[in-house]
Amino acid sequence: MNGIWIVVLILVVFAVYAVSIYNGFILLKNRVDEAWSDIEVQMKRRYDLIPNLVETVKGYAKHESSTLEKVIQARNIAMANQGNVKETAQSENILTGALKSVFALSESYPELKANANFMELQRELRDTEDKLQAARRFYNGNVLALNTKIDMFPSNIVASMFHFEKRDFFELAEEEKEARNAVRVQF
Repeated sequence: MNGIWIVVLILVVFAVYAVSIYNGFILLKNRVDEAWSDIEVQMKRRYDLIPNLVETVKGYAKHESSTLEKVIQARNIAMANQGNVKETAQSENILTGALKSVFALSESYPELKANANFMELQRELRDTEDKLQAARRFYNGNVLALNTKIDMFPSNIVASMFHFEKRDFFELAEEEKEARNAVRVQF
């Protein structure tokens, strides 16, 4: 009779432990989804600011229409590539490069650089970029926690049973990685 109670107790402890692991996966999955939602909010804000920026620049940089068209094209592609993390990251990195070319135009057009509307839009875009970077870090941190738990024993058994899958990181463009690694200081 005591043996049966011991077996029942072991099964109850195992069931409670499995439920605890499962609930941990649900928590991490929800955090990753929330973090992705934060990224989408910042990307939408960015997409909304870009047409205003382009219109402001058009008035000053009439000869730079190809640069402005590339920005609008990159924005449209980025807006269309929502959902898949890798495709979104790739199109966002292209958009970031296109935006850099617009801000470089302000160096060639001093009157544009002095325009209050352009400066305000540039400040808002910079603020949005900072918030987007923070949202990406938050997302990647949650993805790391989820992926680690999926890989670790014994939670990998529960992950396999309930089909929890690893998520992709939101990664930097190769040029940005290389630029970060290529910093040299010489005297």
